[in-house]
Amino acid sequence: MNQYLTNGSSDFSPAFLAATGGSDYVTIGIWAAVVAVIFGILWFTGNLVKLRNYILETREELRKCTWPSLDELKGSTVVVMISIALLGVFTFGIDGVLVLFFRWMVTI
Repeated sequence: MNQYLTNGSSDFSPAFLAATGGSDYVTIGIWAAVVAVIFGILWFTGNLVKLRNYILETREELRKCTWPSLDELKGSTVVVMISIALLGVFTFGIDGVLVLFFRWMVTI
């Protein structure tokens, strides 16, 4: 059982709260402050507008894309799997030939 839990309950023990700096509200408050500072910096430097425009332009470009149908996707997946298998067999074969060649060169 976790040493920080008291009597099997889900409440944190005073030792755990003291070790982690207090309650959950303090942790949430710190994270909220960090997010607010980051938001403020982005807004002040103008990067928040750039980020918003980037997201809007990305969504617009994705709407222009033509997505493959399920049958096209399955066919492409099969082609990729066959290509990978053939490339693996080719690499294995070339490696075997080179091993035999170098063993023959060493024996000469």
